[in-house]
Amino acid sequence: MMGEVVGCGLLAHVPTVMLPEHIRHELNNGSDFTVVEGFHRLKHEVLEKLDYDTVVVLDSHWFTTVEFVITSEARRKGKYTSDELPRGMSQVPYDLPGDPAFAELVASKAKKHGTWITPIADPCLPIQYATVNVAAYLQKGSESWLSMSCAQTGETEDFLRVGRALGEAIAESGKKVLLLASGAMSHKFWPLQKLRAHEAAGVEHIFSPEHSAADLERIEWFKAGNHAAVIKTMPEFLKFKPEANFGHYLMMAAALGEEKLSAPGRLFSNYENSIGTGQVHIWFDRPRDGWTGKAKAAE
Repeated sequence: MMGEVVGCGLLAHVPTVMLPEHIRHELNNGSDFTVVEGFHRLKHEVLEKLDYDTVVVLDSHWFTTVEFVITSEARRKGKYTSDELPRGMSQVPYDLPGDPAFAELVASKAKKHGTWITPIADPCLPIQYATVNVAAYLQKGSESWLSMSCAQTGETEDFLRVGRALGEAIAESGKKVLLLASGAMSHKFWPLQKLRAHEAAGVEHIFSPEHSAADLERIEWFKAGNHAAVIKTMPEFLKFKPEANFGHYLMMAAALGEEKLSAPGRLFSNYENSIGTGQVHIWFDRPRDGWTGKAKAAE
């Protein structure tokens, strides 16, 4: 039996989602951030109805340098405190079953696709909040959770090559997989002296109108299933500093046909600010006729 991706999403993992509700309300003028409710809706409306055994988090906070890395531990378990924001993410428990054989299979496809992927089973390997925060909301139970790094030296073509390797491994594995591209769109922070004036969710707090316009244009392409436009215009989008060079999304898209990917996206949150950065939950259901169709031209 061939493996398949049964669903995938571009998901916000911002530290805000781990803060107590009353603090979130204080930051956002008395209202909650829609990415929080979006996680609950996504789990209830989509994930609880899907049949899957494996989750791969394409982790935009995990920066490796000379290669891509995939976790191959049998289980990752412990408590997570963020070195970046320990006040907001402190001793968060996690217990994530792994799949060493699947990790090895993914890594075995690297050479064929002209890239480098190393499986690491070291129990001392740190975990990142792009994985922990998403799992805290979406983990169901016994399914395996693996994380894939974003090489900080990687360029668009590197992320696409890794995605192709991942897609081939999934097809061979016989598994039913969710791909979670955990990360932001534009990712420019306000300077520290200005930051606290821009903690609310409103689009007016995104770092600049040009940053929000670039994000919103791509969100419309996602809604239309026009992944070709997003990929073809990466040189333009990189000017707005997408998180991890948008590697989390590019790996996901390449695993599903890259420019031929035609799945339309459903928003499970508003497009929101997080201290200057663009955040949104967009889910892509597997189309009945498969992930790929006639590629659409970039507008």
